[in-house]
Amino acid sequence: MTDLAFETPKPNQPAQAFLDRREHRNFVGGAWQASQSGETFETLDPATGECIGLLPRSNKADVDQAVAAARAAFDDGRWSKMIPMERSKILWRIADLIEENIDELAELETLDQGKALYVGRWAEIPGAVNQFRYFSGLATKIEGSTIPTSINYQPEGKEVFAYTQKEPIGVVGAIVPWNSPLVLTAMKLAPALAAGCTLVLKPAENTSLTAVRLVELMAEAGLPDGVINLVCGYGAEAGQALAEHSQVDKIAFTGSTATGRRILNAAQGNLKKVTLELGGKSPVIIMDDADVDAAIQGAANAIFFNGGQVCIAGSRLYCHSSLFDRVTQGIAEIAQGIKMGHGLDQATQMGPLVSREHSSKVCEYIDSGKGDGASILCGGDAAGPNGTFVAPTVLTDVKANMQIVREEVFGPVLVASAFDDADEVISAANDSEYGLAAGVWSESLSNGLRFANALRAGTVWINGHAMYDASLPIGGMKQSGWGRDSGQAALENYLELKTVCAIH
Repeated sequence: MTDLAFETPKPNQPAQAFLDRREHRNFVGGAWQASQSGETFETLDPATGECIGLLPRSNKADVDQAVAAARAAFDDGRWSKMIPMERSKILWRIADLIEENIDELAELETLDQGKALYVGRWAEIPGAVNQFRYFSGLATKIEGSTIPTSINYQPEGKEVFAYTQKEPIGVVGAIVPWNSPLVLTAMKLAPALAAGCTLVLKPAENTSLTAVRLVELMAEAGLPDGVINLVCGYGAEAGQALAEHSQVDKIAFTGSTATGRRILNAAQGNLKKVTLELGGKSPVIIMDDADVDAAIQGAANAIFFNGGQVCIAGSRLYCHSSLFDRVTQGIAEIAQGIKMGHGLDQATQMGPLVSREHSSKVCEYIDSGKGDGASILCGGDAAGPNGTFVAPTVLTDVKANMQIVREEVFGPVLVASAFDDADEVISAANDSEYGLAAGVWSESLSNGLRFANALRAGTVWINGHAMYDASLPIGGMKQSGWGRDSGQAALENYLELKTVCAIH
C-alpha cells in the first residue's frame, strides 16, 4: 500500500461542541468531577494521532468513591425497588435519546476509535439502541416459580409452600473494550439495569468519549443519582481496582483472553461473579456446494468489517479445494478495492486501526506469518500519517501450527487453507483454544446443520456471518469466555436466584 494521504473532514456541530469542551470528567453519584489526583490522559484520533480530548486518569480512590455511590444507590432501593414498569420506561427513554443523538455519537465514535462512519451510524449504534429497548421489555418479566416439594417431615397439620424469586445481584463493574464501544457497553448496561443493579462503568482508555456522552444521556433519561457511575482511566489502574473491589458484586468484562485471566485473578478476593466475553479465532468454512459469489462476499465482510477489530471476525478461512483459488482471489480483489481513509469521510470503507501500538502488533503478526512460510496474496503493509492504516491482508500456504493461524490478530488479516474432507475441516476448525463463533457456507441444509452441531463455538452462522440481534445470546466456549451477552440469557447474569420454603 502506497503512503496514504487524506484530509480530515470536520464533524458536525453537535460533535464539535462536545470536542470543544476539551477536558472531560468522571460521573459519580450524579455529579461530574475530575479525578481525585487531578491527573488526565489524552485520547487520540487514531487516523492522525491528534489529541481530541483529555480524560480523568482515575485511580483506586476514584473507584472507591464510584463504588460507594453505586452501593448506596443499590442498598437504599432507589433503583432496585423501583417498580419494573418505571425502570422499563427509563430504559426505553435511554434508547430514544441515543437514537435522537445518533449522528453525534457516530462521529465521536469514529474520531475516537477510527471506524468508518457507516459502521457506527448504521450498524453498531442502532444495535445499542436495540439493546436498551429489548431489555426495557424484559424488565417487567423477571419471574420466579412455585415448586411442589416432596418434604414430608413438617409438623403435623402444617403444609409446605416453596417458591423461587429472582433478585438483582447488586453492584456491577462493567469493563468494556475499544473496538465497538457503544454497542458493547449497551450489552452490559441494559440487562444490568433491567435487573435492578447499579453500575460502575470503566470504558477502554482508547475510546472513552462516547461513554461520557452516553452517561450524559442516561442521566437525562431519568436514572436516579448513583445508579450509573463512570470512571475513566487505564485498565491496570482503574480497571484493576474495580475488579478487585470488595463492594462490587459482579464484573462484566469484554476484551482479550489474557486480560480476562487477570480479571479472574482480581475478582477472587470476594468471589464476585464474573462474566467474560473474550477473544476468538473464528473459522469460516466454504463447502463445495456453496453459493460461491455470496460466500466470497460474506467471507470478506467477516474479516474486513471494522478493520477486523471484531471479536467474532472470521479470521480463519477453510475452503474446499475445488473452489480455493476462485474464492481466495475473489476475497483478495474485494480487499484491494476497499477504500481506506479517515472514518469521517463518507466514502471510506475502512478506517485506521485503533492505535499505532495495535497497528504495529498486527503488522508483527503478518511478518511472523511471512517468516513461517506463508504467502501474501494481498496487503501486508501499513501506512498513513500515524502508521495505523493496515491494508486488508490475505495469507495462503499457512499451516495449523503457525502463530498467525493460532492467535487472535484482531485486524484485517485472513489466513486461508484448502480442504477436501468434511471431517478433516471440522477437526481443523475446532483445533483452537477459542470457541466464540464460526460460519459455514453450503446450500445443503444437511451440511449446515451437521456443521452447526459439530463446531465448538458459541454462535454458528449458516450462509452468513455476524448476523446479530439483541435477542440472540452472544458468548463463547473454551477460552472465549464465560456466560452470555444479549438475549434472555444475559439478564440471568445480573440476577440471584433465591429459594423460599415456608411452613404454614
